[in-house]
Amino acid sequence: MTQDRQAMLYGLGAVALWSTVATAFKVALGEMSPLELIWLAVGVSWLVLGALMLRQGLLRRALGRGWRTAAWAGLMNPVAYYLVLFAAYDRLPGQEAMALNYTWALTMAFLAVPILGQRLTRTDLLAGLIAYAGVWVIATRGAILRVDFADAWGVGLALASTLLWALYWLLNARDARPALVAQWQNFSVALPVLTLILWRGPGFTGFSQVGLAAGVYVGLFEMGIAFVLWQLAVRKVSRTAKVSLLIFLSPPVSLLLLYFIVGEPILPSTLAGLALILAGLGLQQWQKAP
Repeated sequence: MTQDRQAMLYGLGAVALWSTVATAFKVALGEMSPLELIWLAVGVSWLVLGALMLRQGLLRRALGRGWRTAAWAGLMNPVAYYLVLFAAYDRLPGQEAMALNYTWALTMAFLAVPILGQRLTRTDLLAGLIAYAGVWVIATRGAILRVDFADAWGVGLALASTLLWALYWLLNARDARPALVAQWQNFSVALPVLTLILWRGPGFTGFSQVGLAAGVYVGLFEMGIAFVLWQLAVRKVSRTAKVSLLIFLSPPVSLLLLYFIVGEPILPSTLAGLALILAGLGLQQWQKAP
């Protein structure tokens, strides 16, 4: 089997797992608060990533250098990013939060101008215009001429999550830590912080069996195994664009799972807005392809 074929299989595996997490988010948030969910998921992911590091002989490296970066990076991701993202999922239908969160790649392109000194092309601007037209359609639920959001706070939180995610990756552009080590160190910083926030704040309300299973699933797959599979795919593929296009498979599958498992009716405004967002992302990817 060629390396490109292996990379595509790893990429498909990651995308398949990511397609399920919007449903897992909604199921878990029906049983616990966003803060409890992130604490549980981060704890599970920390254990999984730690086990993977032990297997690869990276634990000594992880216990050595890199903690100065992890001190702030861990507060951005997972603490701030997932708290904001889960709060958005808690307020919005899963289909809307998922679709709005997909604009992070365009947010990154725009933020790269002041942070990395990159330049925007006309294609970047056109892609942004198309995608954020989709955001408007979703935020207004199709009433595009009426500035009356069904949940303005939820929409704001979903868009804020794209800002945090894009900022995290841009500020880590020169991070020399191996990806697995960086993720584990960040989670090592995040877990005691989240524990302290829960202990000093709302406390634990207790997990139902369904909530516990969904939270463990989020930590195991969204933050853990999917991350490793995507890392392997990007490393092995000869051209990154080949696997990056796989992310376009995730939203349609996510919508179907939300419909059949959570019981969310698929809104026409979500379909129209998501089509515009994916068109904008596709235009941006087409520009990058050699």
